[in-house]
Amino acid sequence: MKRNFNEWLETFRSSIATYSYYVDFEKVYVNIDAIKVELNILNSLIGSKNIEADFEKLLKDYPQILKCIPILLAVRGREIYALDGDGEYLFNFKKANYELEEYKMFMKKTGLFTLISEHIINNLVDYVTGVEVGLDSNGRKSRAGDAMEDLVESYIAKAGFTKGVTYFKEMKLSTIEANWGLDLSNISNTGKTEKRFDFVVINNDTVYAIETNFYNSQGSKPSETARSYKTIALEAKGIERFKFVWFTDGKGWFPSRHNLEETFDVLENIYNINDLENGIISEVFI
Repeated sequence: MKRNFNEWLETFRSSIATYSYYVDFEKVYVNIDAIKVELNILNSLIGSKNIEADFEKLLKDYPQILKCIPILLAVRGREIYALDGDGEYLFNFKKANYELEEYKMFMKKTGLFTLISEHIINNLVDYVTGVEVGLDSNGRKSRAGDAMEDLVESYIAKAGFTKGVTYFKEMKLSTIEANWGLDLSNISNTGKTEKRFDFVVINNDTVYAIETNFYNSQGSKPSETARSYKTIALEAKGIERFKFVWFTDGKGWFPSRHNLEETFDVLENIYNINDLENGIISEVFI
């Protein structure tokens, strides 16, 4: 029986967040530990009455402190571009590429000298910990995708499939062709493009290539994904012993519902978390 798209969409979840979704503190601590010594050296400048001279002496004695300056501005890289009426600069904070005066100018014009000398903060390690937490929030979209992968994998395992034997994680299309003697040239554009699927399940001599994702916010990505998977669904039709399966969810789909519906209309095996909870793995793969 053909499913109703609108009814199916109404079962989408607003979030898939686990406790570790919000901040990856382990990653934060690792990043802090890598520069903790240098940050504590810089701490000696807090409250300085002659910040420019003290910074100059400190940088001469401990040039390694240079590497932790970008993170004070919430920048992950080792290069920072700056442009104003005095010129155009590309500061390198791994190995100094300008004279010390230019780096003092950088610290002054970015406001870092004021931040440190006027005792606006008490400890640079604590300050950078906060910066790292803020930057890590940018990884939530990726963690939502990882959480969806983990969820789908848990249901695959519960259904009795064994990792490395009857199901595999992250497998390229060319590997699928080589391992099971399939001709997937329709999907690979006769070998010109390489596609990697999140999971591959093998049962009854049929290969199930699986993609997973979760969108909790709107944007262009859901629409692009829907169009891409619609193409794969059409290209996969008629290929013997091969089925394309897509597990997706998230309220981020609502603004792109029409793109998703177009794929829903041509892809038989498209499911969400509610389907997983209602035993769809056993129905589709077994």
